[in-house]
Order: sequence, then C-alpha cells, then structure tokens
Amino acid sequence: MTTLLITHPASLNHLNGPGHPERADRIRAIASVLEQEPFHDLAREDAPAAALETIALCHPMDYVEEIRDAAPQDGLVQLDADTSMSPGTFEAALRAVGGTTRAVDAVLTGEFDNAFVAQRPPGHHAESVRPMGFCIFNQAAIAARYAQKKHGLHRVAVVDFDVHHGNGTQEIFWSDPTLMYGSTHQMPLYPGTGAVSERGEHDNIVNAPLRPGDGGEQFREAMESRILPRLAAFGPELVIVSAGFDAHRRDPLANLQLVEEDFGWATRRIMEVANKTAQGRLVSTLEGGYDLEGLSKSTSAHVIALMRG
Repeated sequence: MTTLLITHPASLNHLNGPGHPERADRIRAIASVLEQEPFHDLAREDAPAAALETIALCHPMDYVEEIRDAAPQDGLVQLDADTSMSPGTFEAALRAVGGTTRAVDAVLTGEFDNAFVAQRPPGHHAESVRPMGFCIFNQAAIAARYAQKKHGLHRVAVVDFDVHHGNGTQEIFWSDPTLMYGSTHQMPLYPGTGAVSERGEHDNIVNAPLRPGDGGEQFREAMESRILPRLAAFGPELVIVSAGFDAHRRDPLANLQLVEEDFGWATRRIMEVANKTAQGRLVSTLEGGYDLEGLSKSTSAHVIALMRG
C-alpha cells in the first residue's frame, strides 16, 4: 500500500487559549510519532489552502465570508462557548479543508492508495451555517461533496469513530441519498445528537451510540453489527474516515475505554469494505483526541493499518 500523509505548519497557528484541550501540541505529538522508523515510507505533502468555492460545497458563501471576516488581528474571538479564532485560524482552517480535498485527488487519481490528513481545527461538529465544538469548516463533508463534483462519484460515505457524535456531518448529509454517514460515539455526551432513531431522510444516517464505560468489545460489536454492514450495503466509491481518537481510555473529555489497537482494528475493517466497493480508496482526516499519549499511540495504529492495507 502507498499512503500519503498531509500536514501543514499553519495548523500550529490556530490558538484556542491557555488550557484548551484542542491545542497545537496535538499536531506536534502526531508529527513526532510519525517520524519514527515504521513510518519512513510514508509519502508526505504540505496541505494546500482550499478555495472558498470549495468550502461552499457544504457551507453557504455568506457563512464562509463571515468566518473569514471574523478573524482577529490579534487575540482571540469567540465563535461559540468553546470555539475560537486567532489570527492564524482562518489559514489553518483553509488548509485543513485543502489538505483533505488534496487527499481526495491523490487517492481518486491513483497516485496513492489512501491518505491521512493531520490538520486542525477539526471539522465534524461544524454544521452548514454554525461553527461549534472546536470546529469551523466540516472538511470530511466537504471532501465527500468535492469527490462527487470534481471526480464524478455517485456515492461517498463518511465513517466517524470520534467519541463525540458528528452532528455537523449528519446535518449536512441528512437529506442527500448519495451520501452516507455512520458514527460510533458515546451517548449521552456533547453535542447531544446521535440517537439510533436519527436516520436521515433516505435512511442514509447510521448511529451506533455507546454507553459511558464501554470498551473495545462494545465498540467492535457496534461496528460489526451496525456500521460495517450498512457501509457495505451502501456501496461507497470512496470512504472518508473522521478519525477522532478521543474514545481512547486516557482521553479527558469522555468515558469510553478503547485502546490503540481498537482503532487499528476499526481501520482495517473499514478498509476491507473500501476494498470491496471503492477499489480500496480511503481518505482519513483527523478529528478529536486530547490526551497526547493516547492520541500518538492511536494515530500510530491507524496509520500503520493504512500502510499495510
């Protein structure tokens, strides 16, 4: 397998203020682990900045321009209770989207088998006209629509194993039968969405909530019984992974008990479906993960799975 890693130093310049869990050290921790010997064969690229028109595939241009114009010259601007902009945020957000769409191009043109985009801010809580939950633009959703518009795909799926439900991706996909969203997540937990009954207008949303304290056994059962069969039945031509690692047992923001090998297992199982329906084409984009050791180990397991196919 050939795997592409996409990052950019601009992601370090998005600041959330002292003590905020979504911090630049997350990217530094990932960069450090991916410099180790097992990852020497990774191809590496800098994330380009997305065009505003690309972001507008999922977010109205008025919203995109409102975010652009909200960027401060110094200090922080609060977009909601826990989502901020600093002077470097807008570029970081553009490159988070641009890195993910570059990954789509790289995979769909056959340059690489799969790709992992290690950028921040994360995206899956961002609704079409609402930033929230540390997220500003929804790069996974944008990547799915971009694959359809630029490459002519008919069906694209996002699988999300972040510990928090991706309400933004669900909202953007809700009425579109050509897009599927499948999520495992802790419930109850922020943002309060993600019940099994939330299925989309075309039965294209699949939620598999887990209870506080659940571990790898329950996570794997949810994947095997709910997410993976529906993914295979949907038959995506590209699979996008919202790769949040905050379900790790060390993470401070939730109460699931996964270990890094659970993420490696999930990656391999998702890839098996992609191999059958999508010629193996898979793009993964970083979401959460706030304990640096848990994040590093989980990312390592995820990327090793991508590289080994």
